[in-house]
Amino acid sequence: MTVSVIPSSPTREEYARDYAAALAANGDETIFDRVEPIALFVDWLADARGHEINDANAMALSTVDADGAPDSRMVLLKDVDDCGFTFYSNSESAKGMQLAGHDRAALLFHWKSLRRQVRVRGSVEPVTAAEADAYFASRARESRIGAWASDQSRPLEDRATLERAVERETARFEAGDVPRPEHWTGWRVVPDHVEFWRDRPFRLHDRLRFDRAGQGWNRTRLQP
Repeated sequence: MTVSVIPSSPTREEYARDYAAALAANGDETIFDRVEPIALFVDWLADARGHEINDANAMALSTVDADGAPDSRMVLLKDVDDCGFTFYSNSESAKGMQLAGHDRAALLFHWKSLRRQVRVRGSVEPVTAAEADAYFASRARESRIGAWASDQSRPLEDRATLERAVERETARFEAGDVPRPEHWTGWRVVPDHVEFWRDRPFRLHDRLRFDRAGQGWNRTRLQP
């Protein structure tokens, strides 16, 4: 026997109950006055940091492999500015190898507490060595050691094997600083398209898409 755990679609009464909260969070029209997406994203991220339980900067990163098959995983946004959205990882991981073979990616931010999401698509460029060094140096020492100990995305015999690798690298760097491994770096997604979505009652959601046009952006309000 199969037991469904998927919740049913909200009833009219449930929509009405949630309407006031949704209206308070997402009822104004000012987002449609924005002329570029980055400042609006920064505002929404600040809202999320005040409401999400943890990791308001978490995002789904989607890439494609050598066969053209899509692949997604959660990573953490570490910087955002007019140049793009920056994250860091192991260049020899699955995501790193995929980005090396195809320099385009998509991002998805979903803030359940606010009933909002942001989708980003664009080209991907590596950060500079200086940027990677600066961010790596800001990480906890244990996390820096972990970057040396883990052969990310490769098969692992058991947990004990990983723990021995951590012990080995801890001993190796005991007397000094932990430098950045050459294979540990960062990437910047330079957006061509940014779409903002926010929940409205009865699935009549708000959608606003920005498409890059030279040095500026075109804005389009989309049907829900």
